Amino acid sequence: MEDHKIVQRNVSLQREWYGEPLGDRVRRLVVAFDVSQAYLAEVLGISAPMLSQVMSGRRAKIGNPVVLARLIMLERKVLLPEVAGGSKEAIQAALEDVKESRPTVSRDSMPLAGGPDDQPVLAALREVAEGENLIAAAERLDPDFPAIADLLRRAGKDPR
Repeated sequence: MEDHKIVQRNVSLQREWYGEPLGDRVRRLVVAFDVSQAYLAEVLGISAPMLSQVMSGRRAKIGNPVVLARLIMLERKVLLPEVAGGSKEAIQAALEDVKESRPTVSRDSMPLAGGPDDQPVLAALREVAEGENLIAAAERLDPDFPAIADLLRRAGKDPR
C-alpha cells in the first residue's frame, strides 16, 4: 500500500478509536501547555519519534494504555481554571503531575468518563451556564471537539 494510503487509513482508524486524529489532540496539548512535542512525549512516557509517527498517521495507535491514560489526564488538566488561565506554575505542576503519575488501566479505571479532577471544572461550568445551554453547546462542539463536548454534556447534567 502506498504511504499516503496507509496514513489515510491510520488517521481514519484514529478517528474511530480515539474520536479524532491523535495529531489534532497532541497539537492542542503542545499549544495549551506551551511545550515542545519532544517534551510532551517525555511527559507522556513515549519516545519523541513514536509520538511523531502517531501524530502524522504513520502509526495508527498508541500501544501503551498508560500513555493513553496520561494523554487523557493532560486533556483534563487543560480545563483546570489555573491552567486555562495560563499560570506558568499551574501548567508546570500539571505537567509534572502527569509525568510522575503511574496510572493503572483496567476496565473500571480507564479515565474516560470523568473523575475527581473534573469536579471543580464541572462546578465552574455550572456556575456560568444553565444545564440546557451547556448541553446545547456540547452538541455544537461535538463534531470538532468531542472531548470538550463530553465535558460540557457532563456539566449540563443535574449533579444530584
